[in-house]
Amino acid sequence: MKTVIVVHGGAWAIPDMLAKASVAGVKNAAWAGDAVLKNGGSAIDAVEKAVRSLEDDPTFDAGHGAVLNINGEVELDSIIMDGETLATGAVASVRNIANPVSLARAVMEKTDHVMLTDRGASMFAERIGIPVADDLVTEWKKNLSANLYYSRGHDTVGAVALDSLGNVACATSTGGIRNKMVGRVGDSPIIGSGGYADNRSGAVSCTGHGESILKVTLARLILFQMEQGKSATAAAEASLQYMGERVKGCGGAIVVSSTGDWAASFTTPRMAWASIKEDVLHYGLNPKEDITERLK
Repeated sequence: MKTVIVVHGGAWAIPDMLAKASVAGVKNAAWAGDAVLKNGGSAIDAVEKAVRSLEDDPTFDAGHGAVLNINGEVELDSIIMDGETLATGAVASVRNIANPVSLARAVMEKTDHVMLTDRGASMFAERIGIPVADDLVTEWKKNLSANLYYSRGHDTVGAVALDSLGNVACATSTGGIRNKMVGRVGDSPIIGSGGYADNRSGAVSCTGHGESILKVTLARLILFQMEQGKSATAAAEASLQYMGERVKGCGGAIVVSSTGDWAASFTTPRMAWASIKEDVLHYGLNPKEDITERLK
């Protein structure tokens, strides 16, 4: 099976001052995930590696770049899902964890549960030796939260992959909405909304207005459309259109099918995304943009 990795850095009105860094970040994440796949790694390893790259990049609203809630605190959400077994792990409202996607994977692999939240997630992280990050709240973020221009963005990161054995996986991670209420959880860690993976159809990671995505269970809706015979692109576009019409919500999604068909679609002004399949890198930021580079 030809491997595929697709990543996104969030669908929102990305300002010009962040455009270059956003594109560079998703390309780096795609390269990181592709390297795992090329070395025979699993789809679940690839999406974790790609999302960790994005969590470590302060350009994005996840991990080190996470925005602050109304009390000036970081609260992080993440999900990871294995399409072979439907095994899933998620965390919500966690603090002081630089890579919540890895904590979500630990929930999947080391507990009998699907999701842990807040204090319970932190206790679990401490028990299994995940280090505490004390540098997630900065003065720069506090100043940014006070800037009304940025109060509406930015957004989630995610990855989907197909490995050489034909298994798919997804991962999604976010710091949520800037100046959100304490304890607010959006779509990102919710199975079927922020992400879903099933070898029988494909894998999806979503981004955008979380409350809208939750109402239409966007990730599962896209895969349902694919199960009815639509291509990855047609399924994503139809589902995003439905979300816009039904609940007036905007967003984006990256998709890979179990046969390697992939898509990156969005209804927001911009979404940074990148994919690698058969040594060809595709990436874009603006609507209908698809820049291609052949890897050496």
